[in-house]
Amino acid sequence: MSARDLLEAAGLDPNTVLDLLRWAVAEDLAGGVDVTTLATVPADRMDTGDLVARADGVVAGLSVAVAVFDTVGGALAGGVRVEVEQRRADGDRVRRGEVLASVTGPTRVLLTAERTALNLLCHLSGVATLTAAWVAAVAGSGATIRDTRKTLPGLRALEKYAVRQGGGTNHRMSLSGAALIKDNHVVAAGGVAKAFAAVRAAHPDLAVQVECDSLDDVREAIAAGADLILLDNMEPADLREAVGIARPAGVRTEASGGLTLDRACEVAATGVDFLAVGALTHSAPALDIALDLREA
Repeated sequence: MSARDLLEAAGLDPNTVLDLLRWAVAEDLAGGVDVTTLATVPADRMDTGDLVARADGVVAGLSVAVAVFDTVGGALAGGVRVEVEQRRADGDRVRRGEVLASVTGPTRVLLTAERTALNLLCHLSGVATLTAAWVAAVAGSGATIRDTRKTLPGLRALEKYAVRQGGGTNHRMSLSGAALIKDNHVVAAGGVAKAFAAVRAAHPDLAVQVECDSLDDVREAIAAGADLILLDNMEPADLREAVGIARPAGVRTEASGGLTLDRACEVAATGVDFLAVGALTHSAPALDIALDLREA
């Protein structure tokens, strides 16, 4: 399969991703060439490199990494495609020492593409690995782990893809995808009810979520007609009471703010439907993955 086909199979928009990868490769070359690789590697040399996990985790972004090698092959080798043997799939749990995929092609292409491919693969696998840890922490509670818009500019689609590979679900992909009335909107509109009415009037068919930081706010938001309540920085006792207010009204609840992995189970036990975890994308440590050329 081509890089474009692999991206499509992963549910990613190939045009968007390939544009990003071309920009990333251009950034790394900065209008020049890989001076070290061109000086040390003969132009006709071919090699196979293995993408190897150096730590246990959940892999995500293999198709993206492969697309980087293809992008560099197209730029440096006149459209040469790198051959790929994919051994593991996105969403798989992998162990240290496992070969995730092997790439064969001009050695200059492999080494020039290496860092960009690994930057993305390690980051996305780190997001998937952290998400999987949160999902495991709330297993059996009925609560769902969701991401936020706290993503790196330009990487949102890929980071949210990685969240899905880790077993989490996506919140809104953009500001236009759903309405979320936060504290500053409430201040600007003159109150929760006014803010909700304004959004509902402008977008009658759009789901509306309201951020609340007190039980009084929860009651007001429910009375206004909110579809979902975002419970911001509430202690477990207040979360439980908020759920008790919202659930009989058929309104779902989402805990947010100050959540930590070691308290995830306690928060989920309050009965909230979702845990909104910005750390999935803004604080995930990279999963250590390397490219090792096979020795002749």
